[in-house]
Amino acid sequence: MLKPLLFVSALVLFGISTTSNAGPLAPEGGQSAAPSDSKSAKLSDKAQTRAKELYGQECALCHGDSGNGKTDLATAMKLTLDDWTDPKALAGKNDQELFGIIRNGKGQMSAEPVGRAKDEEVKNLIVYIRSLAKQSPAAAPSDPAAPPAAN
Repeated sequence: MLKPLLFVSALVLFGISTTSNAGPLAPEGGQSAAPSDSKSAKLSDKAQTRAKELYGQECALCHGDSGNGKTDLATAMKLTLDDWTDPKALAGKNDQELFGIIRNGKGQMSAEPVGRAKDEEVKNLIVYIRSLAKQSPAAAPSDPAAPPAAN
C-alpha cells in the first residue's frame, strides 16, 4: 500500500522539477519565439560582445566582417548578398522575418539551430546586424555645382 503512494509521489515531484527547470516552450510547429522589433534596441556590453562573436563564427564567412556581403566564398558560390552596411538593405525586413531566416535558413544559407544559439542570442544578433549600417562610414556629401560667375 505504501509503495504505490511513494511511487506516485516520486512521479509528481519529478514532473514538478522538470517543468520548473524548463525554458519557455516553443510555439506549435517547433518554431522558436520570434523577437519584437529591435530597430531601436540597445544591447548590454556582454550581449553585444556575444552577438559580435556569434556573427564572426556563423555569419562573417559569407556576409563579411563588415556585413557588406562581398566575400570570396559568396563570389565562389555565385551568391549576391545584401549589403548590410547600407541602411536600406534591411529597412524592409522586420525582426520576425530575420529571426525566421536565421533559424530556418534560406536558399543556400543553413539554419542556426537552437542548440548553437539561444533565442535571445539570435535576437541580439539581429540588433548587431542592424547596427552594421550605423558603423559604416558615411558617404562624403557630393559637392554642389559651383554657381555661375556673376558679370
